[in-house]
Amino acid sequence: MMNAMRLLLLAAILSLTACGFHLRGSNIQDVTFAFKSLYLKVPAETPFVTDLRRALKTNKITLAQTADQADLVLEIVSEQSIKQIMSLSGTGRVQEYQLFYRISLRAYDNKQTNWLPADDISLSRIFPYDDTQVLAKQQEEATLYKDMRSDAVGQTIRRLLRAKPQLETQ
Repeated sequence: MMNAMRLLLLAAILSLTACGFHLRGSNIQDVTFAFKSLYLKVPAETPFVTDLRRALKTNKITLAQTADQADLVLEIVSEQSIKQIMSLSGTGRVQEYQLFYRISLRAYDNKQTNWLPADDISLSRIFPYDDTQVLAKQQEEATLYKDMRSDAVGQTIRRLLRAKPQLETQ
């Protein structure tokens, strides 16, 4: 009985993929940016910047060598990782941390017209801690920061996707 259900489920999935069905937004070729080339102005080469460059190349954005050659300049103003104690046990040991990851960015063109006004991407995670498992908790912390960095890259790409010249209001 279980094999028949699995076979039926497999047939349904194959028929959906064979007919060309895909979720809306899952096809990268449907995505078009309002610019063709981008200069990435960063204070330092960090893992976030590396991941962002990779994501931009995946989305077929040409990365210019200078700001003059680019349609748009994306400036990563700052990147911060902060770890704060959230709770302590009765003996004074840390039970939970709260991890923060924040990216400040803005985008503008050669005429200094804002495409993305200065803004922050702020993410946080709660990190339960046990000092009897130090190595495992260090890896878990690194994984949480990597997850937040990946989320920040995705949010940056989505913001660039809807970026357009902002009209100055007086």
